[in-house]
Amino acid sequence: MGKDKLRRFAEIETFANVHQLEEGKPLKGKWASGHFKNENPIVLELACGKGEYSVNLARLFPDKNFIGIDYKGNRIWRGAKTAIEDGIDNVAFLRIQIENLLDYFEAGEIDEIWITFPDPQPQDSREKKRLTFPAFLNRYKEVLKRGGKVNLKTDNDQLYAYTCEKVKELGLIEHKNTDHLYTSELVDEVLSIKTYYEKKYLQHDKNINYIQFSFE
Repeated sequence: MGKDKLRRFAEIETFANVHQLEEGKPLKGKWASGHFKNENPIVLELACGKGEYSVNLARLFPDKNFIGIDYKGNRIWRGAKTAIEDGIDNVAFLRIQIENLLDYFEAGEIDEIWITFPDPQPQDSREKKRLTFPAFLNRYKEVLKRGGKVNLKTDNDQLYAYTCEKVKELGLIEHKNTDHLYTSELVDEVLSIKTYYEKKYLQHDKNINYIQFSFE
């Protein structure tokens, strides 16, 4: 591991807005009161990477709480540090594997979920790793409040098509859907937030896919 990564891992240990692995478990069911010290709605960003979406959503919606989740601490470092430097108190980060989501959140604790440019896991042998695989969707359904929405933004046409297929297959409720976000009528200040990876894709004129759905 490079010196820069080691420095970041050491630094996030000191960040009050980062919870790593086991230390996040005691907050299950009480993230709003226990971490954020309020009773505002909670929104998750899964596979948050550098946390751009979480931080920028927190700027736009000071009356909501945001938690970015990723396993790579050196990426989380960037979003957490930006939040500290800019005094954004309604965003936190949790370093865990997403498949362990139910160990950290109570049923119905979450209002909305964002999945922004995750690894598409294109090989058929890795379908179970896709963040819209049914086993993951079942976890989201568990932690979401009734009617809570899931949002997927991806440059990967295969993952987008796979997700659309699963939404129909499982009888989920589709709210918004486009395979060319920035030429659609859906784009707004929320969907215009761009991650590090999205900016790279757009430089190569890659279309951006977006779908929003809920379980009931």
